[in-house]
Amino acid sequence: MQIRLKKLAVILFIVLVAFQRSYSQNTPAGSQGLTTVAPTAVGMSPTHLTYLDSAIEAEIARQQLPGAVVIVGRQGKIVYRRAYGNKALEPKPEPMSVDTIFDLASLTKVVSTATSVMILIERGQVRLSDPVTRYIPEFGETGKKNITVEHLLIHRSGLIADNAVEDYLQGPEKAFERIWKLAPLAEPGAKFIYSDVNFIVLAEIVRRVSGKTIDQFALENIYTSLGMKDTGYRPLIRLGAAVQPRVAPTEKRGGGALVPSTGERSEGQERWMRGDVHDPRAYLLGGVAGHAGLFSTADDLAVFCQMLLNGGEYQGRRILSPLGILRMTEPRNSAGNGTDGVFRGLGWDVVTSYSSNRGDIFPIGSFGHTGFTGTSIWIDPSSQTFVVFLSNRVHPKLDPKKPADVTPLRSRVASIVAASIVAPPFGRDQMPRSDSQSKPAASFAATASQPAPTLPVLNGIDVLVRDGFKQLKGRKIGLITNHTGRDRDGNSTIDLLFKAPDVKLVALFSPEHGIRGSLDQDKITNAVDEKTGLTIYSLYGETRKPTPEMLKEIDTLVFDIQDIGARFYTYISTMGLAMEAAAANGKKFVVLDRVNPINGVDVEGPVADGDKLSFIAFHQIPVRHGMTVGELAQLFNKERAINADLEIVRVEEWKRSESQCS
Repeated sequence: MQIRLKKLAVILFIVLVAFQRSYSQNTPAGSQGLTTVAPTAVGMSPTHLTYLDSAIEAEIARQQLPGAVVIVGRQGKIVYRRAYGNKALEPKPEPMSVDTIFDLASLTKVVSTATSVMILIERGQVRLSDPVTRYIPEFGETGKKNITVEHLLIHRSGLIADNAVEDYLQGPEKAFERIWKLAPLAEPGAKFIYSDVNFIVLAEIVRRVSGKTIDQFALENIYTSLGMKDTGYRPLIRLGAAVQPRVAPTEKRGGGALVPSTGERSEGQERWMRGDVHDPRAYLLGGVAGHAGLFSTADDLAVFCQMLLNGGEYQGRRILSPLGILRMTEPRNSAGNGTDGVFRGLGWDVVTSYSSNRGDIFPIGSFGHTGFTGTSIWIDPSSQTFVVFLSNRVHPKLDPKKPADVTPLRSRVASIVAASIVAPPFGRDQMPRSDSQSKPAASFAATASQPAPTLPVLNGIDVLVRDGFKQLKGRKIGLITNHTGRDRDGNSTIDLLFKAPDVKLVALFSPEHGIRGSLDQDKITNAVDEKTGLTIYSLYGETRKPTPEMLKEIDTLVFDIQDIGARFYTYISTMGLAMEAAAANGKKFVVLDRVNPINGVDVEGPVADGDKLSFIAFHQIPVRHGMTVGELAQLFNKERAINADLEIVRVEEWKRSESQCS
């Protein structure tokens, strides 16, 4: 029996060693990167990770990409590193290797430009709220004076996605002159337009503020500090021509074009782009731009990802502060309501039409970015996991009639990795906490758990009080509220509006459980408020919607009730029905917004069926909806075509990731 057990143990050991070798191909020689461990060491399933092989190899067989390199990291360790297929198919096949250098395309925006801007912000040299004209006065031409640095970073400047390539043919100086003359397509903050122009301008801000071009600044302040030796612009100049065999080629470029790697023009023949940037505008800017031009390896990007998960530090070398990382990666929607479904970090993608590389499982609140050449990184702080996917899908030729597409593959890769996580941490409240600097991921989790020194959060009623009730000046008010309608000092909204100057509080409306929140009965009758003498109309009695008779003496309905963040609580149903009544009777509807107490990031549970809507499921939203009451009101108004005259007095200084639950 003992002999059999010993044999079994030997077999099991051999299998585990085989697993370890299969999940992590050799670390590149000379690498100062992350330590490699077995997936089981950090709570991941090695069996499930094998699905990556079949997913990627199937797409290579379908000619969607020649090859790829994938690295998966968790809790400060690499658990999966593998090269697939070929780095080159033409002029002759060359096998992919894990140390292949890739043209990152738009990953440049986050790995270079956004990080550089954030460094300047932390040094007090740039402010998010500053107009771009503070740094580039000539940018203010043609209606761009109100565009801020933040608008550029989150792609809400209103600028065009890309101006014509012809604008760049006469060199950088003329190219920038033409950018300064561009007119915005939308008001700043109003619309999400993913724009390369935004990041070209941001790189110019870095140059004017620091005195260094974006390639110099990023190299000195990011890559050298982190030991990312293979990362930078124009690799053939920076690393020498000998590195070219390691570079994954993209397409051919026509003869006579400027060659940034040499500063000369090619002599009439087509040539492979292998160390010269694929993006045509970055190419014409000399190979250095804010939106494209960066080259790197998967292992270097793994270090960069881990730096972010560590709160801005890697192996004792700090790039950004923990609070700076949190500020950079928190979801934001500068339109102020989030109902367009677009949330970006500062440079980073969170929830947009471009964030398919999050997959179907990583939670909202994770972040990443993609690149046109077939590159992607995705980072989940809640599970301390990152995925690096690098390919050159545009090689050997990008056929517009049948383009190679790795979008579905990047999504599947992320889903496979996320599903491989089988042990905590899964969420911020489960992150390991330690004071030890030898455990950077745990250290950042502890740092991130501490309250940041911020301005006080103001709910809508607090904003109203601060502004002297100007939003309701001259109005005759009907107030829908209950015991949760209070300002930050505990004053009742009823009392505040009753005493407010130039505001006439005419009537009160109560939801389920009554005006004091103390009644637990099916039908609540109308009553009179003892303190003010005002009629309290029950919206949980004979009717659940204000009647014309109830509304005849008022011109504005005001809603101030704290929602819980879950679909089945009826206060938001009362709000929706009251909005319908306001629209039908020509009354203005004002929502005093309140924070979502269980955070405005996580969205969970099934969406309500459209044919089963009721008072506990007013609209087709998930069980946990992640919105404030003001955002819900805007959603209802639009998707249900209520068309109410709606105004939101918005929450201020609230971070969507904040939860009021301990």
